[in-house]
Amino acid sequence: MKRHLAAAAAAAATAAACLTLLVTPGVSAADATAANPYERGPAPTQSSIEALRGPYAVAETSVSSLAATGFGGGTIYYPTSTSDGTFGALVISPGFTAYQSSIAWLGPRLASQGFVVFTIDTLTTLDQPDSRGRQLLAALDHLTQRSSVRGRIDASRLGVMGHSMGGGGTLEAAKSRPSLKAAIPLTGWNTDKTWPEISTPTLVIGADGDTVAPVATHSEPFYESLPSSLDKAYLELNGATHFTPNTANTTIAKYSVSWLKRFIDDDTRYEQFLCPLPRPSLTIEEYRGTCPLGS
Repeated sequence: MKRHLAAAAAAAATAAACLTLLVTPGVSAADATAANPYERGPAPTQSSIEALRGPYAVAETSVSSLAATGFGGGTIYYPTSTSDGTFGALVISPGFTAYQSSIAWLGPRLASQGFVVFTIDTLTTLDQPDSRGRQLLAALDHLTQRSSVRGRIDASRLGVMGHSMGGGGTLEAAKSRPSLKAAIPLTGWNTDKTWPEISTPTLVIGADGDTVAPVATHSEPFYESLPSSLDKAYLELNGATHFTPNTANTTIAKYSVSWLKRFIDDDTRYEQFLCPLPRPSLTIEEYRGTCPLGS
């Protein structure tokens, strides 16, 4: 009987040790590999997701429009470390009449959190959301198949983002390629208001003062039309305009990082920033979502 009790106590101690390893802040990605091989970087905190830079040093490389097929070239930002294995990746499109410079701040900010990020120019600054969607996917294909950093990327873990017309293109890309792991339209614009076909976890970000793509006729119906079974969220920025995503913004960054980490990396350590739902604040007018998040 004593031997049985001793064995049970030893088993319990082992289980407790394993649990401690998985939940203790600061556990490295290597230590947590058995739980999730896609975790990258230290355990997150409120300050780490709000920081101007994450734990990874970042380099960049340009892609000429002459070397691009189906989009207008751009800039790739990537973690310099190779010790953690491959990273998830995403492409970001600018808005109507805009260039990659308008969303360039997101490149190093997201890459430093452990992603390969491609901010692109489009074939013309005047193209529509369906074209932006196709260009986002063409840029993803370039990134994973032809780019100089393709060996750093896990091609099974990809996402898309975009501002304004590029936000509408983000929805188009997610509709066309269900294998995408995450989508984030930023003050998106599209004449199509309903997206029941989308199966990619989607964070819709709108702005309360948007007069170009008012949330009542764009971001809100986009969000509400997504399937109720989908992991989805709606973040309405407080005191913001249509062009707020064009400059560095902590609220956009922190929730984008959390969304991308949770769904591209399947990193449940970031659920704490998404569920329970964030409450209205000086920077958040409204937040809706389908908590709890699914696997």
